[in-house]
Amino acid sequence: MSYLVTARKWRPMIFDDIIGQSHISTTLRNAIATNRLSHAYIFSGPRGVGKTTAARILAKAINCTSPKDQNPDNTCDLCREITEGRSVNVFEIDGASNRGVDEIRNLREAVRYGPAKGKYKVYIIDEVHMLTKEAFNALLKTLEEPPSYVVFIFATTEIHKVPLTILSRCQRFDFRRISIEEIIGRLRHIAREEKITIDDDALLIVAKRADGSMRDAQSIFDQVVSFCGDAIVAKQILSMLNIVDEEMFFRVSSLMKARDVKGGLLLVEEIVNGGFDLKEFLAGLTEHFRNLLVVRSTGATNLIETSEFYKQRYQESADAFSETDLLRLIKLAGETESALRWSPQPRLRLEVGLMQMIKLDGSVEISQLLRQLEELKKKGGSEYSGAASKGLNSQFATSPAFRHDSSEAPVRGSVKASPPSLRADQVVTRPIPLSPDPFTAVRSPSLQEVDLQAISARAPLQPAETILSAGEAAGKWSVFLDTVRKERIAVGTMLSEANLLDVRNNMLRIGCPDDFHLDGLRRNRNFLQDIAAKVYGARVQLETIIDRHLSNAAGADQQSSSSSPSPSGEGRLKSDVYSSPVVRAIIREFDAKVIE
Repeated sequence: MSYLVTARKWRPMIFDDIIGQSHISTTLRNAIATNRLSHAYIFSGPRGVGKTTAARILAKAINCTSPKDQNPDNTCDLCREITEGRSVNVFEIDGASNRGVDEIRNLREAVRYGPAKGKYKVYIIDEVHMLTKEAFNALLKTLEEPPSYVVFIFATTEIHKVPLTILSRCQRFDFRRISIEEIIGRLRHIAREEKITIDDDALLIVAKRADGSMRDAQSIFDQVVSFCGDAIVAKQILSMLNIVDEEMFFRVSSLMKARDVKGGLLLVEEIVNGGFDLKEFLAGLTEHFRNLLVVRSTGATNLIETSEFYKQRYQESADAFSETDLLRLIKLAGETESALRWSPQPRLRLEVGLMQMIKLDGSVEISQLLRQLEELKKKGGSEYSGAASKGLNSQFATSPAFRHDSSEAPVRGSVKASPPSLRADQVVTRPIPLSPDPFTAVRSPSLQEVDLQAISARAPLQPAETILSAGEAAGKWSVFLDTVRKERIAVGTMLSEANLLDVRNNMLRIGCPDDFHLDGLRRNRNFLQDIAAKVYGARVQLETIIDRHLSNAAGADQQSSSSSPSPSGEGRLKSDVYSSPVVRAIIREFDAKVIE
């Protein structure tokens, strides 16, 4: 007898022999037992998982003269003819080479004649998705209402290419990928029957290489037997298939923990000189990081596909990496693998990607970083207990506004802090009440008029931050307006029709005459803050509000202007007072009115 490859020699002959597709085998056997056989089936799934094999077994089972538990006996003439491919009742058609409308017309003519032997004529069309659109359309009527003695079985690896009009006329069965454990069990059975010795690690390598396909696994098994003989070990398979040893991936992990860039470059040199596929190495490295992430997240190794020895290694190595770092490493490895496909210098791309992984800084969660900052503030911050100046209440000392955050390292021991010296712009004053004559000069506030409540509610100031005073804000307001107009004339026009009300803690409060100006300035707040930071030389925030007194003041100005075309003296003084941010703040805060 001539030699047969393992895939043909050990091809399943009954439903029970089909590995990993019990949901389909059970359904077909029950359909035969209850006489609920459909006139059309479509089998879809990956390559090498048993689609055509299941179609042949079904064809034998429904024509067998003496079936056993809805399985063919494989000994009668009809079963032997189907197995040997010479049956006049079962037709296997290659959809790739018989894809035209003429072949389907011939099939429609042949369907009109009954079976020469047995009960059913079975048409098995493999790779049915290769048929043309016209061929599918020619098949529709026959497929929907075939003679009672005809059964169609379609097989395809690309079910999405089959028209819905065909799918709706068939019973669909989806074949799944075969698991590694099922492939290992089948190969172990074949090796035992063939008197071949093979260790578990070697079986695992072959099963993983097959990627869920039993036919691929059996083909690799034949190749391994030809190379190694009757005694097969894992190292021989790695050498024959040129597979990267899993130990190399653990070397990469060690280089990352040691931050050894030189070792990473030497490792790339070893990979290139060894003739390994660089994309295959990166795919294996991605799987390695995935295994570490699974063990790190779950604390168990039952979800990773490797030998028991390496499962123990993963258990020991997973704690050296955080979950965030492993996610970043997986992303880097995937990006490097994608870039490698189109790179004219794949070795350089691999070296750069590996160096990025080795030099990757550890991740820190924001919540943890905030806790550390709070601890540093508690250790390094000091509160002043003395009064800031003569006439100030002791409440200044405990106020957060006068808490000193040193940028230097905290000094340990008993060190007393000296009272702070306050600048004039650090003192928040209470708005000045109007004098009987609203147009008299505004006097400077004294220390006794300092608003203690406003100071206690004030946020702590950073020593390196420039504090903007009211005078500086008003003095550069026109420069700010001109700069905004140059950048965006529409925004500058809206801003010129608003007024600066006051300044607190580098917060410019701007009063708008109506909602239109308010919405326009809020939409451009980031732009205005950037321009203000350049003009004032400090980090500035903007607050826009509706100022109902602004329109009244503008109306008063307009009325005064109409009654006196050339204002002078008192009229100019009134205009200057209304333009003062302090006066507008008094009007807003105290709902004041000007007495004419």
